[in-house]
Amino acid sequence: MISSRNAHTVANLAIASALTILLAGCSSMSLPSLSSNPPPDAEPPVAPEMPATIRSDEIVGRWGLASFQNPNDRARTEAAARGQCKQPYVIGAGQSGGVVMHLADQATPQELRLKGSPSGKNYIGPAGPAGSEQDREIVSFDGRVLVTRFIEKDAAVRYGNMVYVRCAPRA
Repeated sequence: MISSRNAHTVANLAIASALTILLAGCSSMSLPSLSSNPPPDAEPPVAPEMPATIRSDEIVGRWGLASFQNPNDRARTEAAARGQCKQPYVIGAGQSGGVVMHLADQATPQELRLKGSPSGKNYIGPAGPAGSEQDREIVSFDGRVLVTRFIEKDAAVRYGNMVYVRCAPRA
């Protein structure tokens, strides 16, 4: 038999449990808001991928590669990249229309996409929105020299501006 003191404690616990269940049920119900704040907007839909103004077949090939941090070093860096054509960096054609390149800090190259943006900038990176952390921005491209910069700040500091100079076709 339960003493009156214990019965009081049990009754209090039962009431607290019932209130907890009722409150949990109320929080899941959609009641009109008493505040004047509008409900939060749903996240905007992901914008469809825009095509880049540079085609992937324009950058497939053999490239001399070097990098610079200081913009004043660009001409010297292009000359250094041209000297790397003895051991070129090869940008391959991907099976689904992209290009095969390395992501920052990745030993194995993978297929990446060329992506455009509403601002007119072009990016190279994995599928997804243009300008994401794993992308690199195409700073300039004239058909012979390609300059890119990683979006992710730490990679941008480590690698600087990557200069690719097209190597002459093999004789």
